[in-house]
Amino acid sequence: MKKIIFIFSLFIVVTSVAQVKDSTQVERDFDAVDSLYREDQFYFSVSYCLMQNKPDGFKQSKFSPGISLGFLRDMPINKNRTLAFAVGIGYTFSSYNQNIAITPNGDNYDYQIIPSDITFSKDKFLFHTIDLPIEFRWRNSTPESIKFWRVYTGFKLSYLFYDEYKLETSSGNLKISNNKDLNPLQYGVYLSAGWNTVNIYAYYGLNSFFKSDTKIEGKSLDVNSLKFGLMFYIL
Repeated sequence: MKKIIFIFSLFIVVTSVAQVKDSTQVERDFDAVDSLYREDQFYFSVSYCLMQNKPDGFKQSKFSPGISLGFLRDMPINKNRTLAFAVGIGYTFSSYNQNIAITPNGDNYDYQIIPSDITFSKDKFLFHTIDLPIEFRWRNSTPESIKFWRVYTGFKLSYLFYDEYKLETSSGNLKISNNKDLNPLQYGVYLSAGWNTVNIYAYYGLNSFFKSDTKIEGKSLDVNSLKFGLMFYIL
């Protein structure tokens, strides 16, 4: 009997405490303005890929596309949250249609400009990278609106995890992957600016695709990337 009375009394105490706790809870207002908002964003870009510091006789042919996608974590640094830093992670695919021929030579590769009298239907580099962007952000955003002007500029470090070279000519085809002459780490600066979701985008690579000892016709093959396109931000 004493056990029953004890259990009953404990039940009353617990119930009373729960009721007091419920009475002090404030119902959350999901429509309230968030003054501590962040512009955390998924991003997606499409761009036209160019090569800079081109060797003599170099030409790019057809359209060389690039795409990037990823996520950025926003970290505001002022009270109005119009200035911020952001760090993120992403993926980039880049294609470069051009006229550099790679020829296997034992364990090494030889590089040359394809002579004008040789016809080819495809000669391209394909690069796949994992990206680590860090950027400084300015925008005139407010807690009430997701439509605003922005200028974001940053630095991007990229790891080349897969590459492929394709050459198709009338005399045969050649495919090379994971070329040891390529720099596995690429880095560069970029800028995106615009209104709302759609922004113009530019990227300039600060180092060469190829290692310093890679030669083409006796000269260093010191080509780097330049990209122009559109950046799309999605909250």
